[in-house]
Parts: sequence; C-alpha cells; structure tokens
Amino acid sequence: MTVHSKPSASRKPNDANRVRIIGGEWRSRLIEFSAADGLRPTANRVRETLFNWLGQTLQGLRCLDLFAGSGALGFEAASRGAAAVVMVESSRLAFQALRTNKENLLATQCRLVQQDAAGFLARNQEKFDVVFLDPPFGSGLLSVMLVDVEEHLSAQGVVYAEWGEPLEHVLSMIPDGRCRLVKRGKAGAVHFGLLSFAKGAT
Repeated sequence: MTVHSKPSASRKPNDANRVRIIGGEWRSRLIEFSAADGLRPTANRVRETLFNWLGQTLQGLRCLDLFAGSGALGFEAASRGAAAVVMVESSRLAFQALRTNKENLLATQCRLVQQDAAGFLARNQEKFDVVFLDPPFGSGLLSVMLVDVEEHLSAQGVVYAEWGEPLEHVLSMIPDGRCRLVKRGKAGAVHFGLLSFAKGAT
C-alpha cells in the first residue's frame, strides 16, 4: 500500500501493478498503481478480512487513508459506501496514479491530498470514523502516527494498521495504554489489526 523507497524511472507498469476492488459499487473494477519501488498494496485476502471486521458496508462513514499508496484501501472504502474518503500520499508518481483512478471511477467522494502524513495531521480539523494506517515498514512511523491520529478520530473511530512485526510491540511504545488491539491477523510477513483508543484514559 505504501511507497517504501524512491521510485525508479526505468520501471514500467504491468499486470503486477493492478489491484482489483473486491466489494461494493465498483466490485471487480481494476485500479492501476505506479511502478514505484516498494509500493505494497494490501493483499486481497487481507482487505477481505478487514472489511469483514468493519461490517462489509461503510455507508455514511468518513475515512482517512494516510499512506494511500496504490489506493486499494481508500477506493475499496468508497466502493462500499463511505461518504467521504481522504487519501493522503506524498509520492508524486503514486499520487498521479491515484488521480487517474479517481477520474476513471468517478469517485467524487474521494479527496486526494499530496502531502506527507504528519503535515496533513498537523493541519487537519476533520474527524474520521475509520483511519487506514500503513506507513513504510522499518520507518518507525506507526507508533508515532498512532499517537498523532487519536485526536482525529470520531467518538467511535477505529484505526486499521499494517506492520512488519507483531502489533503488540508497536502498542507497547504508546504511552498510557490508550490504544488497544481489537482484532488482529497475519498474512505472510505482514501483521495487521483493528485498533481503538480508550477515551478518557489516564
């Protein structure tokens, strides 16, 4: 889902640079993403598990895809009825592909922001019901972003996260035990889970 390293100008899009939307209005539609090195779309079976956790439909919900990358999670959420999806991506190549896919899908409920995640959160005043959080593995950003994203969640808001190590280790770095793991799974080397914050915890 996320760009992990600098894009290579020599790489060309191919069949491996496409991902299929698996549910909702745009079910079976393909989205294409850039050939940026290290861009890792969330696998189909992981997305299927995630949206089972979320209840299949996201009707009326507001979503934030902070490291949008391929757009697989953001467009999937929009396909399943999300009222608004903000997709934040700093890579120029990845952002261009997101814009093309938005136009092809007529995804008017999606708003694209070309900016780094921390910069977006520093200026954002909106609240979101679901936040997709998949920073580059090995960057150390997940625990930082989890702390920063809490104030951007609605009262019942949840965070979906992916990481290259057990999420319990990431949560141990968050002060006060405010964040808890509600659901978790593992696919290959990828650990993923649904997290919530204990409102008013001290």
